[in-house]
Amino acid sequence: MRVGEFFRIGLLSVATCGACSLWSANAFALDQSVIGAPEEKRSPWAVFRLGFTAYKSGHKEQAVEAYRYAAENGQLGARWKLARMYAEGDGVTRNDYEAYKFFQEIAAQDVDPGSPDGSYVADALVALGRYTLRGIPDSPVQPNPAVAQDYYMRAAATYRNPDAQFEVGNMLLNGEGGFKANIQQAGRWFQLAAQKGHAGAQATLGNLLFQSGKVVRGLALMTAALERARPGDKQWIRGMQEEAFALADEADRRTAIALAQDMLVQGSN
Repeated sequence: MRVGEFFRIGLLSVATCGACSLWSANAFALDQSVIGAPEEKRSPWAVFRLGFTAYKSGHKEQAVEAYRYAAENGQLGARWKLARMYAEGDGVTRNDYEAYKFFQEIAAQDVDPGSPDGSYVADALVALGRYTLRGIPDSPVQPNPAVAQDYYMRAAATYRNPDAQFEVGNMLLNGEGGFKANIQQAGRWFQLAAQKGHAGAQATLGNLLFQSGKVVRGLALMTAALERARPGDKQWIRGMQEEAFALADEADRRTAIALAQDMLVQGSN
């Protein structure tokens, strides 16, 4: 579908879909300023906003068309959104290699840390690190821990991304990607990510503290992390936490639970 056709359909939807009030109000305002302009003068930002409105309203096919137009005309957020949609199979057929290529385009941009687009680049670098670490079946992307480490380090050190800091910590902990195993350095990266609220880093740091003899503090961190964790992380954090609890005595368990509750209430790491 050409982008002009997309906008005409969007305008028609505004006129006929009384139930989609949010879509109608926003898309109509954008269509008036964008549709009438020649294609070469359409604002990529305006098209991106229209795509976002379409996406939020459930019109994902139209959103993809808008994102593609905006991405092809330099809108970094549109490239990121397309990458995420392909990575998650959200509104399109899941295609990790297609997502990988979009993430590569984003990561190749010269974006200063702290700029509005910095978060897109950092997230793309983390995604590239994960794809490169494991490889993508039936694609040219093969497992390469050393390249993955480069992606993670750029996101962790330059953009201070907590997911990347956690991954660097894991590679240092396990001696992967050209790193020699170093628990102390791993702990520093986990600490940086934990301070930003990264539940996986908090749990892993808690486990390291537990193993070093700081039983109560370690148990408390793992327990608080389990409560904060995203659904996909809960299983491995729970396994780690339950194993540590089984080794602790009753008094330390009680104290750790109370400390974990304080951490959760106060938002403390």
